[in-house]
Amino acid sequence: VQLQASGGGLVQAGGSLRLSCAASGRTLRGYTVGWSRQAPGKERELVARIKRNGGSTYYPDSVKGRFTISRDNAENTVYLQMNSLKPDDTAVYYCAADRDVIDSTLDPLAYDFWGQGTQVTVSS
Repeated sequence: VQLQASGGGLVQAGGSLRLSCAASGRTLRGYTVGWSRQAPGKERELVARIKRNGGSTYYPDSVKGRFTISRDNAENTVYLQMNSLKPDDTAVYYCAADRDVIDSTLDPLAYDFWGQGTQVTVSS
């Protein structure tokens, strides 16, 4: 499966952005999809995950209540809606997919397929 991430940009603190992860080659329905981010000098952090079975979601405390991950199976796309953005949210954001056979996808690096990053910059 090939992934194409888009939707990043520059936004003021308190603003919103919606990132898109469009898939081609295979349907995303059979994959767990995660959004992670990496700021300069920091480790990659998983910020949202939606499971392949049932679509249950996960968010770390750092984004809970502000970020929402969702699927559009008809569009073969996963979205990350980001509200109430903070300067600390500035990072390159990546989407990734995995068949999640061994339920390892809380590890932001344990994904088989990756899109290119999209830069999100939040100004204060």
